[in-house]
Amino acid sequence: MKKSKIIIDKYFITGEVDKRIFGSFIEHLGRAVYQGIYQPDGQFADEQGFRKDTLELVKELQVPIVRYPGGNFVSGYHWEDGVGPKELRPKRVDLAWQVVETNEFGLNEFVDWSKKAHTEVMMAVNLGTRGIDEARDVLEYCNFKGGTRLSDLRKQHGYEQPHDIKLWCLGNEMDGPWQIGHKTADEYGRLANETGKVMKWLDPSIELVASGSSNLTMPTFATWEATVLDHCYETVDYLSLHQYYNNSADDSADFLASSVGMNDFIKQVLSVCDYVKAKKRSKKQINLSFDEWNVWYHSNEQDKKLEKWVQAPHQLEDVYNMEDALLVGSMLITMLRHADRVKIACLAQLVNVIAPIMTSDTGAWRQTIFYPYLHASIYGRGTVLNTIVQSDVYDSKTYGDAPYLDSVVIMNEETKEVTIFAVNKDLEEDMEVSADFRQFADYTIKEHIVLTHDNLKAENTESNPFEVKPESNGTSKMDNGQLTMVLKKKSWNVIRLSGK
Repeated sequence: MKKSKIIIDKYFITGEVDKRIFGSFIEHLGRAVYQGIYQPDGQFADEQGFRKDTLELVKELQVPIVRYPGGNFVSGYHWEDGVGPKELRPKRVDLAWQVVETNEFGLNEFVDWSKKAHTEVMMAVNLGTRGIDEARDVLEYCNFKGGTRLSDLRKQHGYEQPHDIKLWCLGNEMDGPWQIGHKTADEYGRLANETGKVMKWLDPSIELVASGSSNLTMPTFATWEATVLDHCYETVDYLSLHQYYNNSADDSADFLASSVGMNDFIKQVLSVCDYVKAKKRSKKQINLSFDEWNVWYHSNEQDKKLEKWVQAPHQLEDVYNMEDALLVGSMLITMLRHADRVKIACLAQLVNVIAPIMTSDTGAWRQTIFYPYLHASIYGRGTVLNTIVQSDVYDSKTYGDAPYLDSVVIMNEETKEVTIFAVNKDLEEDMEVSADFRQFADYTIKEHIVLTHDNLKAENTESNPFEVKPESNGTSKMDNGQLTMVLKKKSWNVIRLSGK
């Protein structure tokens, strides 16, 4: 059995967890909206057409914020199409995903759904085909109290009180040639700055996210961030990161090492942010919004066969397995280890489309990745301790040295709990992990949750929804402040300690 060590000190902290780090994403893509969260003709529909079974699973996850309406979709979207009487709403071609959008579900429906899901809205504006005027207008419609054309229009649509949306994305992936309205860094930086200025003039209480690189392999990566921030540093509050990982090579060890790449990506983007801060001699700090992250590759071949220009196709419907859950756990740990600067993150997406929740006409179920996301969201609130991990490493083809153990420790003084999240990436051996917890000597082990399966390719499906599920059967003990945990091979672990 391999041996590893975790070193912490309750006074050496990384930072407070912003609950928005456990956010998610709903885009008008595939069956995320239609049949995912909204299906008025289905057996699970409430009085507004929202799926009650999906709502219950979203509430179980305690999702704090959901990004909407895209994604690539937003770069060609007219928000006005999705408000007002449904019988008057136009059907449009969506060039981003080559489907037909009915606009039956729009901004106000999403706000209503969010309230029922106990979550907040992270709204994106179209900086692809539109710009300053559209951003100003949708903000006025959403947040202005009344007495103007658009705020009064909202009231005519049945919403007397403002939606009061506080977090706004300035476009999406504007560095990507696939994006409608693709721009150079200078073009986008100037537009983001001018749009952001106007939006904050209208509502100074909002926060803004500028679009960073679409992924870390973009040829313009780093120069894009530096140029964009050079234009809008003092106007925006966050810079976005997007990254998806895959195991298309069927190399599980290399795939599980992807968290090393994610960690490097975060550090590199922070370096650029702080370079621009130094260059401008600014006192302001730009933090990060990792507002698209997940595993995505299972559906690629299937999607090549999809018919175009239909409504709500089965698109990007990855069926996740055990190894995907392990990497999702490691990615959550990685972001928490940067909780001082990663303040927002969105698992992309929430329902049906590369999602932890899947639906059919007969029900909804939890994919394997649901569980680490659930555990992190519920038990990952509090203060991240500077967690030093001493572990053997292995040589991964893509990322070089990768530790067998990923871990982070969260202290919640309000609930008198300490939580250790840990992934044992060793595919062959269990691991014994020791830690000096004498500063928490009066704490006792409340629970040791384990998610594992003999088969890394095991999946949860509608016919077998609990093939992969967590059990509270982990082995851990506290002896005079010395904590010892046994982590099963290829496992996600949550060790919860409770104080008196």
